[in-house]
Amino acid sequence: MDVAGRRISVVGAARSGVAAALLLRRHGAEVFVSERGRMGERDRSLLDLHGIGYEEGGHGPGVCEADCCVVSPGIPGEAPVIRALEESAVPLVSEIEAAFWFCPARIIGVTGTDGKTTTATLIAAICAVDAEARGYRVHSVGNIGVPFSSLVDDMGERDIAVVELSSYQLERCDRFRPEVAVITNIAQDHLDRYEGSMRRYAEAKYRIFRRQEQGDSLVYNAGNPVLRERFADRSGVLPHLVPFALDLPDVPACTEHCATMDGEWLTLVAEGAREPVIDTESLFKRSFRGRHNLENALAAAVAAAAAAIPVQAIREGLASFGGVEHRQEYVRTVRGADWINDSKATNLNAMRQALESSPGRLVLIAGGRDKGSDFGELLPVVRQKVDMLVTFGEARETIAGAWGGVVVDVVRADSLAEAVAAAAREASVGRTVLFSPGCSSFDMFSDYEERGRAFKKLVQEVSE
Repeated sequence: MDVAGRRISVVGAARSGVAAALLLRRHGAEVFVSERGRMGERDRSLLDLHGIGYEEGGHGPGVCEADCCVVSPGIPGEAPVIRALEESAVPLVSEIEAAFWFCPARIIGVTGTDGKTTTATLIAAICAVDAEARGYRVHSVGNIGVPFSSLVDDMGERDIAVVELSSYQLERCDRFRPEVAVITNIAQDHLDRYEGSMRRYAEAKYRIFRRQEQGDSLVYNAGNPVLRERFADRSGVLPHLVPFALDLPDVPACTEHCATMDGEWLTLVAEGAREPVIDTESLFKRSFRGRHNLENALAAAVAAAAAAIPVQAIREGLASFGGVEHRQEYVRTVRGADWINDSKATNLNAMRQALESSPGRLVLIAGGRDKGSDFGELLPVVRQKVDMLVTFGEARETIAGAWGGVVVDVVRADSLAEAVAAAAREASVGRTVLFSPGCSSFDMFSDYEERGRAFKKLVQEVSE
């Protein structure tokens, strides 16, 4: 898209907002950045250096004097600034959409309620093996932490961009079109954003394939009830549907690409021909375990295959993978108890996966800002796995109330430090201390990464 001379405002000056502003300015747009809070000195200096106007401490009327506006994914649709932009008939797009305008690389897009970071990281690791042999580059961007806009100008036509996408980022995507789209699963999450509607939440995720065409591939989890129902009728879906699941009963008759488990082997199937890729013993690492991670590996393998990555590169990429920071990440063993950092578990489905795959009896640390979840859904697995519950943050009373009837030992903590100290007093041989909040981090931390780093630092300070 030619943006030269066009007036484009950017609402929200976080990492992706500043990156989008710089990208658009490099391509000749007249850019204005509006931030409700205060910007950091580095961001101000960058905007000044590139001649980009900005405002802080609120959104003035100037933000609506634009041909287009790039909106931060964290700003809800009911925010006054969004309503003002809509009343002024200013088209609203996401940073992902703006970066796509200038992207020459092949795109593999990954979304889903859970597993998208692990799956995207796995895909990038697989592609990196192939890229080393064939001389192109792989770029991991999007919700994974690196703004798409910050790297897109460095991408070439032979490169692959692996773009992790949240529902928030997809909401305002219009032209965005990945060659391969991946939906890892759909489960309850962000219902506070979508007025309690699972349908609205799922529809935001489905925007990942909205612009896909014949010849593109849509990889989806056929073991997920929501996705299985959505794609039971393939009419009206343009991309080639590529299912994966731990168990695909119709694999012998499959005439399409798919992925499944054949005993202990992760197996790709293409036009009925089976290709064993890797066995679970070779795949699993200490911080990479559980049925959900088998699903992530299946998704990554078949997505890479859909992007024409050779099986040997898929095999090597999977074998070398050691897990993702803040997702069931082993931190330390203290007095015989393993401590696990699962700060990335910001919803109940992610917490359920961690509970089911963590060994031994658990000391569970949970809490943060509730997103409208029904904690009662996890009562069976909590009853089965948790010996002690430590709750913290805004949701501590809600969680304690939901599970107090099945967990005898419940401690309410006023801070994460107090929660770690309480868990440390009870940690012993045969127990695992699992930090799996099941809530967002925004009551105490800027994001789950800051929360995870804080947890790991506190664990390192626990005395032997």
